[in-house]
Order: sequence, then C-alpha cells, then structure tokens
Amino acid sequence: MQSPLPATGTAKLLEALSPYVPDEFINHLLPGNRRQGRRNYFSAAQLWRVHLLAVLSPAHSFNAIVRLLPEQPSWRRFGLLHHRHRTPDVHMLCDFRAAAGVAALRRINEQLIRRLLRFLPEGGQTVAIIDATDLPASTADKKKTVAGGPPNWPPSGLVR
Repeated sequence: MQSPLPATGTAKLLEALSPYVPDEFINHLLPGNRRQGRRNYFSAAQLWRVHLLAVLSPAHSFNAIVRLLPEQPSWRRFGLLHHRHRTPDVHMLCDFRAAAGVAALRRINEQLIRRLLRFLPEGGQTVAIIDATDLPASTADKKKTVAGGPPNWPPSGLVR
C-alpha cells in the first residue's frame, strides 16, 4: 500500500509535517528565560523542531544533526532557523530537554498527535508513535563490564 506521506529523511516529509508542529503551544508552554545569564537565541519551538530532526532525518544523534545543520537548508527551514551559521549546539539542545522535563515533552507530543490525528480518515489504518521518554539512556554506567567489575575495582577474591 502506498503511504500518503513522503519517505522518511526527505525534504518533502519535513515540508508536509511542518504545519502540524504546534509552535505557539510550545512557546507558551516553555517560555524563554527572561532572567540574566546567557541570551536565548532560539525559541522553544525552534529547539523542539531540531529535536524532531533526530527521528525525521537520517542523522539520529544530536551531534550529527548539529554538525550537518548548516549544510542542510531543508532542515533549517523545518527548524525555522533563518541564519546558516546561527544554529543550536548540542549543549543548547540538552539544556532545553532538561528544562522542559518529561511532563512538558509529553504534553507537546500529545498536542502534536492530536493535530495529526485530525486529518486521518475514519476507519483508516492505525498510527503508532513510540514514546521513549521514560526509557533509560544507553550510557557508560549501563553497559556491560568485564568480569570482576569496572576496571578500577579489584577482582573479587570470594570466587576461586
């Protein structure tokens, strides 16, 4: 069966999905920092859109997205980033995610899904979107270690 959406990773998919991103809702839910400190160059909606590129583009890590963003005009258009050399860095994306928290990210996902589901025909196929916000990250402390524990620990003397 032919999908009505363009293929994942294409500029056409980003163009098709861009109107459904609830920018006003995101900016209202996560207003910028108005206190002293680092200046916010990007709105919450812009940072959220860059996050979406991790699932909508072939670059699945924030490091790759940040590195490739200046070279990809369709990604910058989707992210509402108008200046080629003024793009968010990995620290900005991590700070945004930490400031938003799981509850706000869930609310944004629910709003996005609600907007997308309005345009599906009744009785059509089912859509599933994976929400992995509660899954633990694959970090160094979660990886398997060699027998005897981490390298700094002495080997166990109990087992002979």
